[in-house]
Amino acid sequence: MAPTRTAPTQPYATYALIAVNLLIFALCVLQAGVGDPGGASIFSAGDLLKSDVAAGEYWRLLTAGFLHFSVMHVAVNMLSLYILGRDLELALGIGRYLAVYVIALLGGSAAVMLFENDRALTAGASGAIYGLMGAMLVIILKARVSPVPVLLIIGFNVVLSFSLPGISVLGHLGGLVFGAAATAAIVYLPDAVLPAGRRDPQTASRVGWIALAALFVLALGLGIGAGVAYDGLTYIR
Repeated sequence: MAPTRTAPTQPYATYALIAVNLLIFALCVLQAGVGDPGGASIFSAGDLLKSDVAAGEYWRLLTAGFLHFSVMHVAVNMLSLYILGRDLELALGIGRYLAVYVIALLGGSAAVMLFENDRALTAGASGAIYGLMGAMLVIILKARVSPVPVLLIIGFNVVLSFSLPGISVLGHLGGLVFGAAATAAIVYLPDAVLPAGRRDPQTASRVGWIALAALFVLALGLGIGAGVAYDGLTYIR
C-alpha cells in the first residue's frame, strides 16, 4: 500500500522566500553599507530599469523582486509576506503558491515596463505581495466569506501607494491583478470549463496548471515585449 500523502502544516516556501530576500539584502549591505544598499553591485545587476531590459537583460524582470532599498523597505515587505503567505501557502499548496507569487512578481514588472516612467528604477517584493493580497481576496470570495476586511486592506495599501513618494504604484497594481488572476485560475477556472462529470481533482489540477503556465508566459512576454519595443534613451546611473 502506498503511503498517504499529508498536506504541509508549515509555510516552508514562505519561510524560504523571506530567507532569500533577507540574505540578498544582507549581501547588498555588506557591499555598500546599511545606508545605501542600492549602491551594491548585486543591486545594480538585478534592479529593474527599462533601458537595461531593452538591452536584453531580461532576468531583471524577476530579480528586481528580491532587492530592497532600505531596512524599512525589506522589513515591511517581509512582515507582509509572512502575514499573507503563511495562510495562502497552506491553502494553495507549495507549488501553486510559488506559481502565484512568481506570476504576480512578473506581472508587477510587466506593468512597470509598460506604463512606468522611463527613468524609474524599481525594486522590491511589493508587486508579488500585492499579488498575494489579490490571491487572498479570490480565496475569500470562493469561500463565500465577507470580503470586506481584505478589500479594506487592499484599499488602504493602494491609497498608501498613491500617497507616498517613490512608490511604484503600477508595479503594485500589476502584481495585484496577476496574483488575483492566477488564483482565480486555480479555484474558479476548472469548474467553469470542465463538465460536471470530469471535475475530478486530477483534471481540475491540470486545468489550473495550464492556466498558470499561460499567465506566466503572458506576464513574462509583456515585460520582454515592452523591453523590445522600448525606444528611450539609455539611463546613465
